[in-house]
Amino acid sequence: MELRGKKIGFVLTGSFCTFKKTIPKMKELIKLEAEVLPIMSFNSYNLDTKFGKAADFIKEIEEITGKKIIHTIVEAEPIGPKKMTDIMVIAPCSGNTMAKLANDIIDTPAVMAAKSHLRNDRALVIAPSTNNGLSRQCREHR
Repeated sequence: MELRGKKIGFVLTGSFCTFKKTIPKMKELIKLEAEVLPIMSFNSYNLDTKFGKAADFIKEIEEITGKKIIHTIVEAEPIGPKKMTDIMVIAPCSGNTMAKLANDIIDTPAVMAAKSHLRNDRALVIAPSTNNGLSRQCREHR
């Protein structure tokens, strides 16, 4: 797939343990000459965890993309009406975010961005990352 000139919304949600593997994917998209619009859920933008400080992730993402991160519902709502994205990726997509998407609960910047983007019948790529959803399966395969 040719990505040159494509506007890709890249949403990070609260699966903090995957950020160090996910953020470099933004660099790869930019190397393929895509324009990356960073978006973060409330929690991913505001919470420090054992996996890193929110401010450090924010700084790294803004340096990679050259753009301020969309991190409020108000900032995310115009994505669809203004046709700001051709493709949207939610990676990592937490179980909480998947549940909200499935049930049309629009209460975070992440789900608002996805909902707004989908108004234009454009592609949404979801990369699930949820220990709870996978834990039972993992126990069964021990």
